[in-house]
Amino acid sequence: MSRFGAGALSRVVRSGVRRRPVQGVVIALTTLMAVASAVVAGSLMAAASAPFDHAFAAQRGAHITAQFDPAKTSAERLARTGRLRGVTASAGPYPSTQFRPVDRTGFRLPPLTLVGRSGPDGDVDRVELRSGRWARTPGEIVLSPSFEGPGAGIGSVLRASDAAGAPTLTVVGFALSASRTADAWAIPEQVDAMASRGGVVTRQMLYRFGSAATKEQILADRAELVAATGPGALVGMRSWLDTRRAADQGAAAAVPFVTAFGVLGIVMSVVIVSSVVGGAVGTGLRRIGILKAVGFTPREVVRVHVAQAVVPACAGIVPGVPLGNLLAVPMLADTESLYGTVSLSVAWWVDAAVPVAALLVVALAALVPARRAGRLHTVEALVAGRSPRTGRGQRAHRALGRLPLPRPVTYGLATAFTHPVRALATLLAVAFGTVAVTFAVGLVSSLGAVAASQDPGSRAAVTVTTTRPHTAAPPPPVPAAGGGAGPAPVSGESPGAPVSGEADPAKVRAAIRSRPGAASYYGRLSTEVTVAGVSGSVRADLYEGDARDARYEMLAGHWIDGRGQVVVPARFLERTGTRLGDTVRITCGKESAELRIVGESFDTSGDRLEIHADMADFPSAEPDTFLVEVEPGVSAVEYARALASAVRPLGGDATTVPPPRRKGLVLAMDAMAVLLTALLTAVAGLGVFNSVVLDTRERVHDLGVCRAVGMTPRQTVSLVLASVALTGTAGGLLGVPAGYVLHGLVMPVMGHAVGTAMPPSVLDVYSPARLLLPGLGGVVLALLGALVPAVRATGTGTADALRAE
Repeated sequence: MSRFGAGALSRVVRSGVRRRPVQGVVIALTTLMAVASAVVAGSLMAAASAPFDHAFAAQRGAHITAQFDPAKTSAERLARTGRLRGVTASAGPYPSTQFRPVDRTGFRLPPLTLVGRSGPDGDVDRVELRSGRWARTPGEIVLSPSFEGPGAGIGSVLRASDAAGAPTLTVVGFALSASRTADAWAIPEQVDAMASRGGVVTRQMLYRFGSAATKEQILADRAELVAATGPGALVGMRSWLDTRRAADQGAAAAVPFVTAFGVLGIVMSVVIVSSVVGGAVGTGLRRIGILKAVGFTPREVVRVHVAQAVVPACAGIVPGVPLGNLLAVPMLADTESLYGTVSLSVAWWVDAAVPVAALLVVALAALVPARRAGRLHTVEALVAGRSPRTGRGQRAHRALGRLPLPRPVTYGLATAFTHPVRALATLLAVAFGTVAVTFAVGLVSSLGAVAASQDPGSRAAVTVTTTRPHTAAPPPPVPAAGGGAGPAPVSGESPGAPVSGEADPAKVRAAIRSRPGAASYYGRLSTEVTVAGVSGSVRADLYEGDARDARYEMLAGHWIDGRGQVVVPARFLERTGTRLGDTVRITCGKESAELRIVGESFDTSGDRLEIHADMADFPSAEPDTFLVEVEPGVSAVEYARALASAVRPLGGDATTVPPPRRKGLVLAMDAMAVLLTALLTAVAGLGVFNSVVLDTRERVHDLGVCRAVGMTPRQTVSLVLASVALTGTAGGLLGVPAGYVLHGLVMPVMGHAVGTAMPPSVLDVYSPARLLLPGLGGVVLALLGALVPAVRATGTGTADALRAE
């Protein structure tokens, strides 16, 4: 330890930071971007495992929720399956049925899976009662919190269906199952009574297994159940892996690309901090020699230079942590919505660990060039600090001087070879900035392709509906004190019913056919159906006519082209254990059909399944929407206006189709990608700025000589700009393919996070222009980073430059 102590060290550190404000700003911004990205990535990773894992463990969630046909296996036989090899706990059998209740306003809720349980506890799936109490007598029901609203609260009365004389059910509580084993619960006698009125009853069994962490293990466990219960007894199964993926996917989809930006930021931080500290050592040799001459030890010299990097890094960490928290809000809000009242926020350990890790990275990045300063001998440092550097890059100067270019330009081009390490740092900064831009361009384009692929109706020119828009009815009356349901609607009329009723689809269809200008059209009905083997309702789009324009992107198989076919997403195949070519039984209203799976669609709709089939398989189904494509040269606006005049008297309407808009998670990811890219490119530009500032300060004497022999200010600017032209071009050439490869690696991971593969239309989004522009952007980035130092170099007087060391 030197005789100066810690006080002298701190004064030297403060002096060094004040003397190099540009380098301090570069380190601070680089650290800010890296910390913000790391906080977002860390918070999303934490959200991807919590709160689902915690809730699942606390409730002893079911690894497999199985539905059995009571006609093909007995309750006693089902009870014995709890003693199968690998089963660690079981519960059931519980009676289960599906129904579609109607609230007091006349609104039909989606089909719900109702399970009969005498209480929320059990060896498996200990349901958490959020409010109210459990059902005790017939006529009482407990709902999932997702259905709580103005029409369904504690004390609200629901009708089991819209049929005359349907039994009523009073909502007495709201409960949540982490395993999603049901949408509603009642006592077993109530379920049996509802099934006796025409419903189909199944027996639900809940299992926990010793090995159920992978899809293969789940399939093996399923095979054990099938073997134990007999052929055809198992009619439906839900794996906890499906539930977990659905709960995680809101945050998990954003984790890969945020992590990619975070890694880019960290690597750029290492490169730029090393360059800044290395430049400080290279340009401060005389200062280092003086410090050693007055008694500073080599270890203290190292500490000084590391501290000069850590101090501005702290200035970047302070705003970086709250910025990361702010960016994580939209991602966490999407995951939070899956858990009702559970509130998600950035984990405290993420906010604590990221700053520590960032300081460690900055310190390690600064340590290598700082140790070089510590190893310098005192006399060597003093002599080197006063002597101009010569000899380096002479071959490059001679070779480039033969080019048919102005001498200031060739002189500047050769400058990169004078300081190869510094030039490499500049090249890497430009390359990483180009990688970020190329990756962001592909990411935003892919997200746009995903949004467009999930809304094929937006490709049509005109939408014709069988109902007209109407003003929403006022909210239903507040329940009376004591939990009463309040006054019922008079005359059996729903307060929210449309004013004009519905148009006859046949008349709307005839109006479309009679109106000239339509090139093609198809009908569509969006409805809820039930699928044998799938608990709860399934969204279905049924098509009438030529549905090729309604085609979703396909991952395997083909789009529906006739009756008896159905297209399903990958999650449907996983949940039901089916594959292309298998047959499934689908019920729409009172009609059922056996449909063959002919295609696997690209679907990002989450846990909610959506299938596509031909409307002809369900004779009573009628389209509620017609999508029309107009002929070339026909104005969609004029056609929609003319058609609307014909269908509005019928009760329908016609409008042009607005372009698809990005919303929700896609919009949040777009905004985050743009912001992180802007930060990365800004940091890359500051990295170039720092290198050019060091070069111009080091070569101020050379510039003075050039000015003395007649170099004009404009030639000085061209010389400085040319010094980064080669590195900018090389950085762009390296960054574009690297960004292209990064996009190809990250997008499939994002798709896997939401349970689907990615079609070529989402992956192949780069056109030649989208690759050329980021490459040219690398050169522009380098030139912009060097512009300010180049202009400042012209302001130095010739005499002052010649007197400078």
